[in-house]
Amino acid sequence: MSDAIPSNLRYSKEHEWARLEDDGTITIGITAHAVEQLGDITMVTLPETDTAFDAGDSFGDIDSVKAVSELFAPLTGTVRETNSELEASPELVNEDPYGKGWMLKVAASDAGQLEGLMDAAAYENFLAEA
Repeated sequence: MSDAIPSNLRYSKEHEWARLEDDGTITIGITAHAVEQLGDITMVTLPETDTAFDAGDSFGDIDSVKAVSELFAPLTGTVRETNSELEASPELVNEDPYGKGWMLKVAASDAGQLEGLMDAAAYENFLAEA
């Protein structure tokens, strides 16, 4: 796993990332920093399709060898798709947090909220100050 923070994503203070897709949906996952803190992921619990949530709401849980942690929505939206592969293979989050380890695809209520999240440089500074 690379320690590089992808520049094409936006980041929350809760260590979730968000990426605007060509079809207008937003893909959400957790950062490599979060994965490093959690250790080996053993289970991911995600919401059902069509579940709506507000920015900051808990949308699921991630279990690891170290802890059970809540997952927090970086923006307001409705779940359009979940990564069903994580049910059988939660280790994908460890192996590829910015790719195959994605968690949700969301129809955002306000895609402008994406701009309110940190860019890669701001997230890197946030990690350095933590």
